[in-house]
Amino acid sequence: MRTTRSQWRQCCLMLLTCSVALGAAACGDDDNNPGGGFGPPETEGLPTADALRQALQAAVGQANGGLGFQMWATVVDRSGIVVDVVFSGAGYGDQWLLSRVISAQKASTANGLSLDAFAISTANLWAPTQPGGSLFGLQESNPVDPGLAYEGNAATFGTSSDPMIGKRIGGVNVFGGGLALYNAAGQKIGAVGVSGDTSCADHNIAWRVRDALGLDYVPAGVADGNTTDNIIYDVDAEGHSAGGFGHPECSPQSTSIGQQLPVTNPVSPPPAT
Repeated sequence: MRTTRSQWRQCCLMLLTCSVALGAAACGDDDNNPGGGFGPPETEGLPTADALRQALQAAVGQANGGLGFQMWATVVDRSGIVVDVVFSGAGYGDQWLLSRVISAQKASTANGLSLDAFAISTANLWAPTQPGGSLFGLQESNPVDPGLAYEGNAATFGTSSDPMIGKRIGGVNVFGGGLALYNAAGQKIGAVGVSGDTSCADHNIAWRVRDALGLDYVPAGVADGNTTDNIIYDVDAEGHSAGGFGHPECSPQSTSIGQQLPVTNPVSPPPAT
């Protein structure tokens, strides 16, 4: 039977559509491995979901100056692919549901704006992203992909079947709770984001989680004499940060705890160069 031009056109369109779909499925969320090819997320050195959950629960159990709520935590690899999503409560409904994606957004931000030689926490981004700040508008860039973040059955949220795992959902967050992760060799291997309480408590909890995981070989930052990525409380009553990287206070207790983190939970020294 002779194939008409219209039939050929439909066939070509179908093949093109299938090729694009297969290519996206095969490569869209793959990581670039050191050899230059494509591979799965770079999980070497990153915590397992169980280790992350244990660290999160231990941090939530301490005084953090917030509301004492349960939390979400997400880890991404250095290319931004979600590796782990966990919660500290008994079920996914024990934490603010919106905080699941916010935790991933924080991890994405801290990872995407930190380098092997310099760490930026999401807490450091509040002041420069305010109107008139040097990074104003940053929070509108790289939006979360809602199709990836919210697909699937909610019963899988925070489990090994969480639909965010294996995906780059993107997102930029500019308040406390996101920290880059550094191994003992001083390499940035990803980031952790936590959410579910006040933004100041989120930072305190994230810091303690990173400390418990032993992935806090922070090379440098904008805080503590340019040695860490700790939260900075130098915002005045008019909302201006003296050093340009400040964060508003949430409560006197969370401020005190945050300022003492480099003492109570000091970062590990980076390797000698």
